[in-house]
Amino acid sequence: MKELLRTNDPTVIAFASALLSGEGIDCFQFDVNMSVLEGSIGILPRRLMVHDDDLARAERAMRDNDIDLGR
Repeated sequence: MKELLRTNDPTVIAFASALLSGEGIDCFQFDVNMSVLEGSIGILPRRLMVHDDDLARAERAMRDNDIDLGR
């Protein structure tokens, strides 16, 4: 799996996941349960991962919808 997106904003992760689902691209969120360690203040970013073969398509979908990948 490759990292597609890293953000502290849960709405961006939700939107990106919905877009990928609509494109038929499976994704998985990493670091979702880190709020236990941080006390739910949102300082630790979540990562959205996709399969290696889907990375180019996923990046294109993010660019087409103006989601900053931070690269």
